[in-house]
Amino acid sequence: MTRTIATRLATPTLLLTALLCLPLLAPATPNLSQAGAQPATPPIETGQRVFVCGHSFHVFIANPLGSMARAAGLKDHQLVGSQFLGGSRTLQHWNLPDEKNKAKQALKTGAVDVLTLSPIQQPDEGVDHFVALALKHNPNVRVTVQASWAAWDGDNTKFPKGARDKIDRNKTPAQLQTIHAAYFKTVEEQVAALNRQHGKPVVFLVPAGHATVALRSKIHAGKVPALKSQEELFGDAIGHARPPLQALVAYCHYAVIYRHSPVGLPMPDVLKKANNPAWGDQLNRTLQEIAWEAVTGHPLSGVKAGK
Repeated sequence: MTRTIATRLATPTLLLTALLCLPLLAPATPNLSQAGAQPATPPIETGQRVFVCGHSFHVFIANPLGSMARAAGLKDHQLVGSQFLGGSRTLQHWNLPDEKNKAKQALKTGAVDVLTLSPIQQPDEGVDHFVALALKHNPNVRVTVQASWAAWDGDNTKFPKGARDKIDRNKTPAQLQTIHAAYFKTVEEQVAALNRQHGKPVVFLVPAGHATVALRSKIHAGKVPALKSQEELFGDAIGHARPPLQALVAYCHYAVIYRHSPVGLPMPDVLKKANNPAWGDQLNRTLQEIAWEAVTGHPLSGVKAGK
């Protein structure tokens, strides 16, 4: 296979005990100078069969993820299917009638390597149910859980309380950390508990929200020339992602699913088709670095940065 990214690893190590017993700590502060470091966990070198199941802060990853995998030489990546419910908890997906439940149907074939979910609030017993079903039909399956960014810049643990028409996105890094702290903690607790329950690393956290906080913090500090304000990341008050944020989130998923750094991948179509001259290669590189740092900095992603 042609290697298109210099950051693919040479010597893998993944400690099961560390993942099952790890403390629920906040992710490391981004250090972008290390964003191209080789991972210390095994990369996935074959294309994965992926099913995407979630809401509007998540399901847009399906096409960019495939393009990223193929650009990295993973030609056999396959989108098995996707299932969308707006503003949904994972339990709502689980409770769909079997004849309409594409996620359940796909898992029962055993032909899904990665199921990616995006609960809004935890604990979400729908995640537990999907993990159990996926393992029943494929003991080697991996389930990823996206930790999203806060809707309406509020507390996702109380979603949709606090919804309003206009949002002041000019938040400081401290404000962003405070807004997301309780929600991030609940996601981490559920993921860690599921891995303890099943006795092996099955569920992995995709720190999309953590990466979003890091990007917004850099914008606040004036360190992202292509983005003048945090508002540019969102299409509305609730927080639906515009192209730069969509690319960032997709890079996070790529990094978790394949355990490869996205740094060096070509610009994804989601940025190209935006036709914004400011959103060029420099921004793409910044998004890649932030995504990789968020993923390797989070103990529940399953990806550890090399030294």
